[in-house]
Amino acid sequence: MKKIITFCALLLSVCFTKAQTTEDYIAEHVGHAQELMRVHQLPASIILAVAIHESAAGKSKIAQYLNNHFGIKGENSSTEIRSSYKDYPSVDSSYNHFVSFLHSRTYFDVLFDKYDQYDYVNWARGIQRAGYARSRTWANQVIGLIKKYELFQYDERPDDYVAAVAPVVEPTVKSANRSRKSRSSATKKNKIYTVKKGDNLNKIAEKNGTSSALLMRKNGLKSSALKPGQKIKL
Repeated sequence: MKKIITFCALLLSVCFTKAQTTEDYIAEHVGHAQELMRVHQLPASIILAVAIHESAAGKSKIAQYLNNHFGIKGENSSTEIRSSYKDYPSVDSSYNHFVSFLHSRTYFDVLFDKYDQYDYVNWARGIQRAGYARSRTWANQVIGLIKKYELFQYDERPDDYVAAVAPVVEPTVKSANRSRKSRSSATKKNKIYTVKKGDNLNKIAEKNGTSSALLMRKNGLKSSALKPGQKIKL
């Protein structure tokens, strides 16, 4: 009989976990996320979105067995799963440690002075740049979750708040292409031609899309007569 009751309890637990939606997860943890926001000036939207992303809204194995909702690695004492992720006594303690983890690393801690508690876009990008995740799309995914579930409404933004606009930076590839073009143009401008036997100024000018008069001026020539081996600027 005991085995049947235990099995039923486990079955109900599994069903509940599957039935829990992301909206349920937000409703359950938004209060604590806002408490952390008010103390540390870190957007509640960022805390919630990172937790949703890293724990699959509480459905991941490390969330269920280790109470780890932020994908932070460390020692654990679990006898149920083998994992390289840290365990916590409660979900709230996982949330608390996420914030203290950011404060404990210089490359994350500088973000607290750089951005306010409403600027979730730059917070997401800053956390990614500092090395929190390897994925290049991590920040965009977190921002996408904030927009999808309107998590920014929990950041207690003033009505007159205006989000900072990041400066538009041209891709490095374009700059490199432009540099190559500039070098190429400079090379063409300074191109030197060595006169060969049978060459004349008109022939050389025609081949290089210019005129004999321009070549004479560019090279300070008083006569159009050329000698084999003579070097002229094109």
